[in-house]
Amino acid sequence: MFEKTISELASDLQNKVISSVELTQAYLDRIQQLDGIYNSYITVTPELALQQAKLADGRIAAGNAEILTGIPLAQKDIFCTNGVKTSCGSKMLNNFIAPYDATVIHKFHQAGAVMLGKTNMDEFAMGSSNETSFYGAVKNPWNAETVPGGSSGGSAAAVAARLAPAATGTDTGGSIRQPAAFCNLTGLKPTYGRVSRYGMIAFASSLDQAGPMTRTAKDAAILLNTMAGFDEKDSTCANKAVPDYTAELNKNLAGLKIGLPKEYFEKGMDAEIAKSIEEALDVYKKAGAEIIEVSLPNSSLSVPAYYVVAPAECSSNLSRFDGVRFGYRCENPVDLEDLYKRSRGEAFGEEVKRRIMIGTYALSSGFYDAYYIKAQKIRQLISQDFKEAFEKVDVIMGPTTPSTAFKIGEKSNDPITMYLSDIYTIAVNLAGLPGMSIPAGLANNMPVGLQIIGNYFDESRLLNIAHQFQTLTDWHTKSPERLG
Repeated sequence: MFEKTISELASDLQNKVISSVELTQAYLDRIQQLDGIYNSYITVTPELALQQAKLADGRIAAGNAEILTGIPLAQKDIFCTNGVKTSCGSKMLNNFIAPYDATVIHKFHQAGAVMLGKTNMDEFAMGSSNETSFYGAVKNPWNAETVPGGSSGGSAAAVAARLAPAATGTDTGGSIRQPAAFCNLTGLKPTYGRVSRYGMIAFASSLDQAGPMTRTAKDAAILLNTMAGFDEKDSTCANKAVPDYTAELNKNLAGLKIGLPKEYFEKGMDAEIAKSIEEALDVYKKAGAEIIEVSLPNSSLSVPAYYVVAPAECSSNLSRFDGVRFGYRCENPVDLEDLYKRSRGEAFGEEVKRRIMIGTYALSSGFYDAYYIKAQKIRQLISQDFKEAFEKVDVIMGPTTPSTAFKIGEKSNDPITMYLSDIYTIAVNLAGLPGMSIPAGLANNMPVGLQIIGNYFDESRLLNIAHQFQTLTDWHTKSPERLG
């Protein structure tokens, strides 16, 4: 049961092989049995899950079911969920019970999906390893001594450990794709504006985007069909029709032009990862695709540009957490200034404080032009690089990460080295493009991710390309040996 995909589980539910209540209870039992090892969930919601499962069984019996009706899912704890703690992995929101549903949560409820619980994450989505969470580090099911990636590491670990068939994540600089690569999953970051951000607690508003984390491209397409679409509550949401993302999965790859950025292979990549990527590209060549070298000359500037833009936006977004209206409040403040200082100082973790300070500095008088404006100009250059590349090719491919999952604690005292973990993913967010990571091999018995980058709103093509690769390979079926 736990090795079945969403489409297989949906078929079982429709054919009465199993009920949603039985399926949900099986996952809840497995979470209780195994999540003490992985720490992938912050909050498990058994009563709500079984209530939703019972309603789903009723819909299925009445013939009113959609494909996700009765399917248990895990939701990243960044999405406000009515009546359920929404912590964003922070002490600041440890006591926050959301009074409404994020649009993403609402859409899954409408589809009849079941929520198993809220997954662990780097605090306010700031991190590349899931070590900054107030609730402790998440462990990678492939090797419990290593990180699952971040910030959506809880979602990635839950799916990899078969504690959920699929999960949601958010991606600000690689936070869906990098943990997907580390945990052998399919992770899709849609085009900026494709999925509503309403009710998704903001880190960097011009970069954040929600997306699915699944085991297969077909499952990712099924989830995106529900998640995508215009939302009048989100002014950054694109008012574009949503195609059926499953419709073109079986389209053949003959004539596909794949761009290979020469900058991605010049230095810094693990040799075993490079080998896996080359072998993946050979699969595409045999399927009829053409490999064309392209250049993204400003890609080396993506990390420094990102770590000006993202902290600047986070310093603004997190100013609302002041101990006054909701969230953590220090005890016995002597005055308003003391309330602000101690509430924020006691509730925010070190990485969040670091980024708030960097962002405040970059936006301050005398430095705004020198740092923030310059970073935004670099952002435009990066977007232009992609635009020119897409005049020659249909998609761009390369590694998702420069290394496989690293050990817990290995980089936690070296922020710069940690930031470089996202060197191949950050440019996609700066440009607002869609990108995904799919399983493409193993290096030293740890998963390797192949990144596929598409043009704006070209998610259907990405999913088709990923699905075709998964019909020709079996990397996506691999799971940690001790899980069977």
